[in-house]
Amino acid sequence: MALKAFHLRASKAHAALSALAQTDGEEHLLDLFQRDPNRVDKFSAELGPIFVDWSKNRITSDVLKQLIELAEEADWRGAVDQFFEGDAINQTESRAVLHMALRANKNDAFQVDGVDVLPSVLQTRKEMLAFADAVRSNPAIKDVINIGIGGSDLGPLMVTKALRNEGKAGPKVHFVSNVDGAHLASTLDNLKPASTLVIVVSKTFTTQETMANAQAAKEWLIDSLGENAIGEHFAAVSTNVEAALNFGVPKSSIFGFDDWVGGRYSLWGPVGLSIACAVGSKSFEALLDGAREMDVHFRTASPEQNIPLISALIGIWYREYLRLPTHVILPYAQDLDRFPAYLQQADMESNGKSIGRDGKRVEHTTGPVVWGEAGTNGQHAFYQLLHQGTDVHPVDVIAVKQPMSNYTAHHQKLLANAVAQAEALMRGRTVDEVRQSMLESGLSLQQVDEIAPHRVFDGNRPSTFFLLDQLDAKSLGMLIAIYEHRIFIQGLIWNVCSFDQWGVELGKVLANQVLKELTSESSQVPHDESTQGLIDRLKN
Repeated sequence: MALKAFHLRASKAHAALSALAQTDGEEHLLDLFQRDPNRVDKFSAELGPIFVDWSKNRITSDVLKQLIELAEEADWRGAVDQFFEGDAINQTESRAVLHMALRANKNDAFQVDGVDVLPSVLQTRKEMLAFADAVRSNPAIKDVINIGIGGSDLGPLMVTKALRNEGKAGPKVHFVSNVDGAHLASTLDNLKPASTLVIVVSKTFTTQETMANAQAAKEWLIDSLGENAIGEHFAAVSTNVEAALNFGVPKSSIFGFDDWVGGRYSLWGPVGLSIACAVGSKSFEALLDGAREMDVHFRTASPEQNIPLISALIGIWYREYLRLPTHVILPYAQDLDRFPAYLQQADMESNGKSIGRDGKRVEHTTGPVVWGEAGTNGQHAFYQLLHQGTDVHPVDVIAVKQPMSNYTAHHQKLLANAVAQAEALMRGRTVDEVRQSMLESGLSLQQVDEIAPHRVFDGNRPSTFFLLDQLDAKSLGMLIAIYEHRIFIQGLIWNVCSFDQWGVELGKVLANQVLKELTSESSQVPHDESTQGLIDRLKN
């Protein structure tokens, strides 16, 4: 059963929130803290190794109460039950959405169409992890290449980088996604076929970019080792077993998954084979345990302390009521530097929609632009815009208490910057503060008058602070699951189908048509003058 349509602007809470946006939403954060110094106690939550502080957001108790009312009107609890019970909430493809089953344990219950899916999930997990551990213990395998794109690349790449410290004993794992041959060439140039395992990750085993790279890697290996070596140096993650077999992958090295697993939510299962090869089965299972713990929290915590729910609702508040266009991810951990890119796909491919679940164009805003960069690099790139730009951009600051290297003094500087930037975004700097500082530094009154306006910061720029005790597999699993469930709740309230991605299809179809024209004498289909001109120029 599909999720019920929800008309946000027809809800009672919407009217209240619209009014609050003109009052509470316009208050300065410094005034909110002055009025209530205990904001952090009201607006924070802790679960295991993760502490989340949303007190530096432009919300009040009244705003949060109405946001929760909005979720209640959307029947968020009932929708979560449908989500976890295997209803076909991916309504345009008539599929369940059950990636949570991939991180379940044997005591859980997950069904699709009345069929218990856990036995298959657990058996596939067992076989996959045994394969990964065998790869890690094989001294002949020095490198693993994951060939995939989108969810078959971004998730595994992000996790493998994030868990760098847990993968030091295994092979080096590389990722190739782009159909630009330079991506594959720059990877293969430094590897030896005899010591390389290639994992081809494609649900259909027909993805254009992935199969072009897979075929080229196959030819690279055959040129050195011969056709008979394919079976020892290739594995596949796909539902199309026959195509993988025809490619030359032995059946024992093919790992499948079901159509109720969407690509951008698939790292928890066989798509995460490269992760398991990098970090081993114990760390991979800890990753699953962390995500599962957040699943349980999401289903059972009170609304006021429910981390994914509150995160989602604050995002709704900013996008719909305060009209803020983007959501910035700032991980103060170099090992999380691919986390913003991972969330770009997860969020923007899910909720970047304009048609509602009722088939009608929505009347309200939907998903924001998601972007970001690891701190402190971002501070020397785009923080100028965050602090003084004409638009306000809510940020999530993600920091890790325990150092990720032996350079502990570096880590203290990193943490100081993370905390200070969140404070600076909130606090800003008044013209009086600027003038006083400039005069004390010895500048003349004329210089102060001329320069002071450029040094003023309005502040009142919101942030949520995520503090992890350590960056390990369990805490990373919990962190990812927060954002997965945030996306679900936002899609529910925005009334969009979060689990399809029809918007990427037209470009693929047209690319195949253009490819035929680039490799043939005559034009196949009519184009506009600009497109046809580009095709002609490329052919000539």
